[in-house]
Amino acid sequence: MDTADFDYDLPVDRIAQVPVEPRDSARLLVDRGKGATPEHHTVADLPTLLQPGDLVVVNTTRVLPARLLLQKPTGGAVEVFLLERLADGAWEALIRPSRKVPPGTHLEPRFRRTVEIVPLTVEVGPHATADNGTRMVRLHTDDEAKALQQHGAVPLPPYITAELDDPERYQTVFADRPDSVAAPTAGLHLTPEILEGLDVAHVELAVGLGTFKPMTADQVEDHHMHEERYRVPAETLARCERANRVVAIGTTAVRALESAARRGQLEGRTDLFIHRPFDWQVVDVLMTNFHLPRSSLLVLVDAFVGPRWRDLYAEALETGYRFLSFGDAMLLTRTEA
Repeated sequence: MDTADFDYDLPVDRIAQVPVEPRDSARLLVDRGKGATPEHHTVADLPTLLQPGDLVVVNTTRVLPARLLLQKPTGGAVEVFLLERLADGAWEALIRPSRKVPPGTHLEPRFRRTVEIVPLTVEVGPHATADNGTRMVRLHTDDEAKALQQHGAVPLPPYITAELDDPERYQTVFADRPDSVAAPTAGLHLTPEILEGLDVAHVELAVGLGTFKPMTADQVEDHHMHEERYRVPAETLARCERANRVVAIGTTAVRALESAARRGQLEGRTDLFIHRPFDWQVVDVLMTNFHLPRSSLLVLVDAFVGPRWRDLYAEALETGYRFLSFGDAMLLTRTEA
């Protein structure tokens, strides 16, 4: 497939800059399958849109305060974006400007956010891999978690330019262990009240470079996903097998479930890239936000419902839906091959 086939015109004013309040007032475009007319609801209607025996699966990962504004000993500004903690305690990170920060450079925070500050020094190492521009860094501090809370910020996507009044609005209400650099955004719409009325199971996928790295290859099949960590509890997979339908909240929950089923491993690292044709083994229904043009997430949606994603996106644009991380959502029924 040509990557260009996943392009569409997204006007800038349709990119949501702030989340709606309350969370579940976000609009929900419901697609029940081929030949069905799309329905317009809100996320608050989700419990009434599901069927008896449906199992809802959410990704409980929490977003790290992974964006660090630092400076070199010379005073030059450097931004470090932590991606993943490695087995030896170092981090894989993106650094801007990377070329001006040689290995061995020690960076200090540019701004002090609290009075009683935890000291932090970031030591820059070599390139982590040859193909994605990431670097190895080490955090020197007595309390890494507290240092990140004090010196770091939750990294919003670059297309969001508005300030976020409450950083917790970029966390799901069920967020648990800090492990991700971006939120599983479909889950941002859910509230405790909605969850109380649903049969819910949990998975973890640490959202990293694989989820948001743009597709640059001319052919979709030539795109390579960066590995991300996942964990699917045995109980969750067993409940999926017994469920009437498995309803995944977000593409990250999809990738965790389908990775576990395909690999036969409940946890590990996955570079699963879902595109047509794909042998679906677990997920029957998907709730997801509207995605960027030419993104691997849009390719996943295409694998789930086929080319009619274009009609659904056209309907959403025509009827005023908000797009991307803080935007509205869709509830999709999988198209059988």
